[in-house]
Amino acid sequence: MAKGRPQPQPGVEPKVFATLEEVQQAISKLERRLAEVRGLDPATTRYDDPRVKSVVDNFRNAVLEIYGPNSPEYQRHRSHRIWHGDMYVNMPDLYMQQRFAAGLPHTIEAVENLIRGLGERKADFGADTASRVRGAFEGLDLHPRVAEASAELYRNGHYRNAVLDASLALEDYVKQKSRCHDRDGADLMRFVFSRNSPVLAFNALADDTDRSEQEGFMHLFEGVMLALRNPRAHTLDDDSPDEALEYIAMLSLLAKRLEKSRCTAP
Repeated sequence: MAKGRPQPQPGVEPKVFATLEEVQQAISKLERRLAEVRGLDPATTRYDDPRVKSVVDNFRNAVLEIYGPNSPEYQRHRSHRIWHGDMYVNMPDLYMQQRFAAGLPHTIEAVENLIRGLGERKADFGADTASRVRGAFEGLDLHPRVAEASAELYRNGHYRNAVLDASLALEDYVKQKSRCHDRDGADLMRFVFSRNSPVLAFNALADDTDRSEQEGFMHLFEGVMLALRNPRAHTLDDDSPDEALEYIAMLSLLAKRLEKSRCTAP
């Protein structure tokens, strides 16, 4: 018979984790079980102490809940005991305590091995997420000024700098279009996009609806200066890839609206 790829055992169903959060919850649950095992001191805890049975039951149940009844992990650990070595009828208590003490490191290793496996799955999720977000960034139709300022920084993983430079590019664009170079940041935005007498208007300012829209955009431009530009100019805290993508997309949208605005100054 020709050799082929190994076939899965009948009835075995490996666990497929749907989300990163599900993996993290599983890791947290096993870390609690690990702490319980490490809390058993064979110098003060007998092999037949009820706490030992509780710890073992908690571990078995955790494996069942995380991986499912037909998983390889549960099949391997469903009958787990904190024990290492032989067992026979009428074994003296001293020997049974020794087997229990010898079994603790093996149980600790069993739990830690499951946690390591989940850690690998978590890393796989992180790689998939980063790849997806980078692909989404390449699909954005960014305003040219925002793209020029931030695209290469984003592609190279400098997410905080990408958001900061996109914010500065938007600020410079406002200064250039309004010809107002003596103000900066939020003060610039409040002055240039004022509800009642703006330098740059987004509409005809014919009625309260127009003026409300004008005021709303004023607050959006003001907000990105306060919430995006200023913190990144004074701290080194980085943005995640998905956060940076959403911030840059918002800055690009404002740049596009700015491009369509009209200057009211003579």
